[in-house]
Amino acid sequence: MSNKSYKKVDASRVSISQLMQPSHSNFGGKIHGGYILNLMDQIAFACASKHSETYCVTASVDTVDFLNPIEIGELVTMKASVNFVGNTSMVVGIRVESENIQTGAVKHCNSSYFTMVAKNNDGTSKKVPGLILNDKNEVKRFLKAIKRMETKKQRQNEFDSEDFSHVDYLPILDKYKVKIELSDY
Repeated sequence: MSNKSYKKVDASRVSISQLMQPSHSNFGGKIHGGYILNLMDQIAFACASKHSETYCVTASVDTVDFLNPIEIGELVTMKASVNFVGNTSMVVGIRVESENIQTGAVKHCNSSYFTMVAKNNDGTSKKVPGLILNDKNEVKRFLKAIKRMETKKQRQNEFDSEDFSHVDYLPILDKYKVKIELSDY
């Protein structure tokens, strides 16, 4: 692969900021999580499209943890970068922070990983450029993406196999707030 087939992480890094308004709030008076997810999907699209130079679609979203609530009137900033590339897919890491614009206090609200797939005009998947990693943090993010994919595949293989037996797992459930009342148990 030629060097033109690779891009630096910085080449597709995207950042957006938006003031949170009352129309974005939920019934509890905080910014609605669905609204934040919508913005995250948009920045993931922009970042992935920048890297691949083509239209991209969201294939999956991994690890959406809302760490801190976002208040009306705060300035939300989202930072996205391509953390991993496969053949036609990319993992875009997104960090969400909110800032109280009166006090300057900044809080980390969310980090998430969107898997995006590059598409040709006919809708088929398109190969994406490789990734040039320029620092330890970029290498760590790439490796963490690999580990998340391996863990997901392992979990799918474990629970989707034909020889899966729930009986093997019942002792694990003893420490959880669950009552088992199976008719075939």
